Amino acid sequence: MPLARSVEPGARGGGQAPDAVVYAFLARLDGHAEVRRHGEHTVRVDGKRKRGELRIYLGSAPGVGKTFAMLGEAHRRRERGTDVVVGLVETHGREKTARLLDGLEQLPRTAFGHRGVEFGEMDIDALLARAPEVAVVDELAHTNVPGSRNVKRWEDVEELLDAGIDVLSTVNVQHLESLNDVVQRITGVAQRETVPDEVVRRAEQVELVDITPEALRRRLAHGNVYAAHKIDAALGNYFRLGNLTALRELALLWVADQVDVALQRYRTEQHITDTWETRERVVAAITGGNESETLIRRARRIAVRAGADLMVVHIMRGDGLTGASPQVVGKLRKITEDVGATFHTVVGDDVPTALLDFARGVNATQLVLGTSRRSRLARVFDEGIGAAVIQSSGPIDVHMVTHAESRRGPRWTVGRNPLTRGRVLLGWALAVLLPLAVTGLGVLSRDDLTFSTDLIGFFLVTVVVALVGGLGPAVGAALFGAGLLNFFFTPPYYSLAVATPENLITLLAMLTVAVLVALVVDRAARLAEQGARARTEAALLASYARTVLTSPYPLARLLEKVRENFGLESVALLERRGGEWERVACVGPRPCDEPDEADADVPVTSDVHLALRGRTLPAGDQRALEAAAGQALMALRQQRMAAETADAQRRAETTELRTALLSAVGHDLRTPLTSIKAAIGSLRDDTLPLSPEDTEELLETVEVSADRLAGLIDNLLDSSRLATGAVRPVLRAVTFDEVVARALAGIDDRRLVSVDVGEQLPQVRADVGLLERVVANVIDNALRHGRLSPRRLVDVDGDGAITADEPEVAVRASAYGDRVELRVVDHGRGLPKNTADAVFAPFQRLGDRDSTPGVGLGLSVAKGFVDAMGGTIVAEDTPGGGLTIVISLPVAEVAVA
Repeated sequence: MPLARSVEPGARGGGQAPDAVVYAFLARLDGHAEVRRHGEHTVRVDGKRKRGELRIYLGSAPGVGKTFAMLGEAHRRRERGTDVVVGLVETHGREKTARLLDGLEQLPRTAFGHRGVEFGEMDIDALLARAPEVAVVDELAHTNVPGSRNVKRWEDVEELLDAGIDVLSTVNVQHLESLNDVVQRITGVAQRETVPDEVVRRAEQVELVDITPEALRRRLAHGNVYAAHKIDAALGNYFRLGNLTALRELALLWVADQVDVALQRYRTEQHITDTWETRERVVAAITGGNESETLIRRARRIAVRAGADLMVVHIMRGDGLTGASPQVVGKLRKITEDVGATFHTVVGDDVPTALLDFARGVNATQLVLGTSRRSRLARVFDEGIGAAVIQSSGPIDVHMVTHAESRRGPRWTVGRNPLTRGRVLLGWALAVLLPLAVTGLGVLSRDDLTFSTDLIGFFLVTVVVALVGGLGPAVGAALFGAGLLNFFFTPPYYSLAVATPENLITLLAMLTVAVLVALVVDRAARLAEQGARARTEAALLASYARTVLTSPYPLARLLEKVRENFGLESVALLERRGGEWERVACVGPRPCDEPDEADADVPVTSDVHLALRGRTLPAGDQRALEAAAGQALMALRQQRMAAETADAQRRAETTELRTALLSAVGHDLRTPLTSIKAAIGSLRDDTLPLSPEDTEELLETVEVSADRLAGLIDNLLDSSRLATGAVRPVLRAVTFDEVVARALAGIDDRRLVSVDVGEQLPQVRADVGLLERVVANVIDNALRHGRLSPRRLVDVDGDGAITADEPEVAVRASAYGDRVELRVVDHGRGLPKNTADAVFAPFQRLGDRDSTPGVGLGLSVAKGFVDAMGGTIVAEDTPGGGLTIVISLPVAEVAVA
């Protein structure tokens, strides 16, 4: 990159004039555009300005000197030849601050009127047009007067930065969005003006303007901050010593966090892994053992004394076969959070390396470890995690914390043999037979085979027995084989005396081979067993999760799976409410009522336990049971959420139903009642002369309205009976022609219905009363809503009797197999697309916008009655337009048979 010598304006040497343009240096901006530097201003070669830089002066409270420091920086830049303009500075009547404005160019403010008062705000348009190199804008968190270009002053600053103008600004810590509520709790004063933390974090420079609380109170008392009449109130309220100390600490910590973030970013970019002791950080390593709680609390005390952050790290092995149970890890996580630390989990087979990598990654300065449980003899062969960490820790200090577990010495545990009983017995048999076989072959071939061949044979026998039977049979085979070798093949022959040191060495070598091979076999068998157990646990957990996610009754099904998988008598999920245990769900006989009654108690939380009865379970099943208990808690919550959702849905449906009922019935009950009342009022009016024909017409109106009202009430009552499940049909054999005739008898417009129902059709199994109501409702619905246009009526015989010129609804019946179908066909508007099922919902009048009476219950009641009788009712489109309702019922003879 070619770099030219640069000289600032006003600098000496080089023969340059004071206002000489600085020589440009060429660089790539983001790998694309060249930039040229002129004084304090950066311009891209393509003519576009680079985004300006923001410098913020952060203070803990008003009066610490933020504006004073900002104006001092403005003067320094101006003296270096930088074009500086003051966009807006609030002096708050402070003389020393006002004097610093002398010599700086200031833009006049823009006046805004608000609620009868005139306010002056920064003229952002004039400042953008002036385009200085540096703009001075005070009080970044200020809220502009309504009517301004932007709501917040920091939004004005963003515009200046986008225009390539550098900005100097100020902000107090109480105006930071993340600390606003904390400051309010400390001072009791709510801060309405805030600035997002991200705006301040994006600043290229944040300078903390700090002053001690005592000095700030003295400055306030001398009248350098507020007017004299405000001093006493300020000192006794916001500017109390405790408030100022807390605000100062908040400001220091916030800036320190930003510096730490910048340092971490730099270390990452530069790939620096060495520890820099810029800030104390303590890392406590735990294993999940009984000593972990002690270790966490001890590490917390160390961190507090050092003023450091505490991080607790749990190292998990990569194979996932060993380690603390999820319940123990969860408990340790809660303790960590309670002491104010953070919990981390790291996977790694090499624990010291994984621990040190984590510590260096977080730039830790101290490590806290528990002392080893190993005995001195064990440490001879393996120095342990603590010693390995100390040896490789470098500049990280390591604390070894003693604990109760370390005084117990090594914990020798004798686990069960991972090999099967049959395999061990076979090993013992081979331990006897194979040495005898090798001895026999050696004796028979004494003249042809050398001693070394016999020795190899006995070593081979030892290895084979170790592979088959493990440690015990291998040691037996080694001892037995060594005795046979010494008795038959080493001088003096046929004597157990060990004549030479070579014989003793041979015996020890055979024993060593037996032990080493057996240990390898034992470890392989244990790992295979752990792997098989892990696969089984994974399969069980997958099964439990699948049950919770897919089963309609997940909790009961999950408990049943647990009972089957572990061969238990009963499984119960218990929950403590109000100090008493309550059985939430259970499967199997004799479920437990309290955790103390269980053969195995698995706590999920302090108030939820999984109680198992039937047998004592081995410790190896604990992890799977804890996972199952967690799934049970999830299923319980899911079940309760489903119940709450269903209840809420029922309430919503009930509300919707009630609303629809009130909306529909409010009109349809009122209409016939109004007609009845009007007709009766006319009949009772003695002053109203009525002819016999008028009286008859009014009486007919009363009768028709009463019939309509009775029909509406019947439908409402039937709907209520269906909703409560009170419909109990009495089924018997009946023919459709009989039912249709009775249904048409109660319909006024039966002249508009054509009937084609043959008497020869098979009888159906139905309730006569319910089926009559079904047919009547369906036909009435077709007559009400199935017309293309108003009826055309004619006087056919000339005697005044009015009849329809053609039927509008057709009723037909036919038999298909073991069912008989009744079809009610109309040729009206039909139904909107994809609404065939919705037509049977209550209070639905799909497509209706006229004044036809009815609340939309007829087809809903019809469907309920048909379903109760074991039939079906569906809606189909009529060919050519219209709607067809199909009622299908089983043939009576088929049903009886």
